Amino acid sequence: MLMPKISTDTLWEQAAAEVRGREGESRGADGGESVSERTVFLMGSKAGGKTSILLRCLDRDEPSKPTLALEYTFGRRARGHNTPKDIAHLWELGGGTSLSDLVQIPITPDSVSYVSIILVLDLSKPNALWGTMEKLLNAAHTQLEEVQHAGKTKSGAKPQTNALSSARVLPKDYPDRELISPFPVPLLIIGSKYDVFQEFDSDKKRVVSKTLRFVAHYYAASLLFTSIKSESLMSKTKSFFSHLAFGVDKGKTVSCDSSKPLVIPAGSDSFSQIGSPPAMDLDITSLHAKNPKDLWRKVYEHVFPQESTSEQRELKDPASDPQYSEPQIDAMRAQKDQELELYKRNAAKSWKGLELET
Repeated sequence: MLMPKISTDTLWEQAAAEVRGREGESRGADGGESVSERTVFLMGSKAGGKTSILLRCLDRDEPSKPTLALEYTFGRRARGHNTPKDIAHLWELGGGTSLSDLVQIPITPDSVSYVSIILVLDLSKPNALWGTMEKLLNAAHTQLEEVQHAGKTKSGAKPQTNALSSARVLPKDYPDRELISPFPVPLLIIGSKYDVFQEFDSDKKRVVSKTLRFVAHYYAASLLFTSIKSESLMSKTKSFFSHLAFGVDKGKTVSCDSSKPLVIPAGSDSFSQIGSPPAMDLDITSLHAKNPKDLWRKVYEHVFPQESTSEQRELKDPASDPQYSEPQIDAMRAQKDQELELYKRNAAKSWKGLELET
């Protein structure tokens, strides 16, 4: 008797539907005590300290390792005694801008209504800062728009797939509300390696600080500078992270002084406070900018000529990475590699023999 063939696609669809159903239940579909699930997506400068910051925010005392491509972990937090733990799905993009196309994995129709983004920029490398920021934010924004469009056109789509359009409704009294372009989802910009940056020339620090203040305010994002070598700065970083991951209050600290680490929650700054671009020895009137953001970019790039962001993908074999070692599998792999080399040598000898005979 022939058994009916089971469609793999059908199995995947059933599994996905079951997961979505469980997520709906966990988010309080029954009206009872619910478990909150959020997604936080970290991206930014290559070797900019994303992993170290994430581990510190999760209170994990373990050495950081280079992120291979896109890595997933999660965090949990209890709201109180004997209450369900809220869950944060945490994605980290490695490789700087070279793997920006992977944004489509953490940003999906199912996650878009509760996803937030953390952009980590290496303050110690200002000549790569604007290019990295622009390429990664553009990649994320494009994916968010595609997800929103797919949610609107898909028949029978759940309301949550269209939540992007209303995810960033700002208060009527939000500073410069008519002049900014809010990022579609909550955005936190972190300037890392402040311990190195603080040794920069004061004028250059002012250019970086004011530029990032402008960008953060333009996108209705939060901004802070941090260093894993400073407990006080990491404490503030953890507060902002916990706010995105678990909805915890991020505090009311505000610091806009460019001579100190910036701590600016979204909505705490304004264009009037930021002022005009610090042109230094440049005549701003000579620049032909399309809009204010383009003007800030040109002024910034005049002070810090940008390096190419077309980073080459490392052709590194994950099987040789010690962080993924599996002794038994690695031993078998080594044996098979030896057998393959032996086969190649024997095959080469056979071909040489044939050539001599002919």
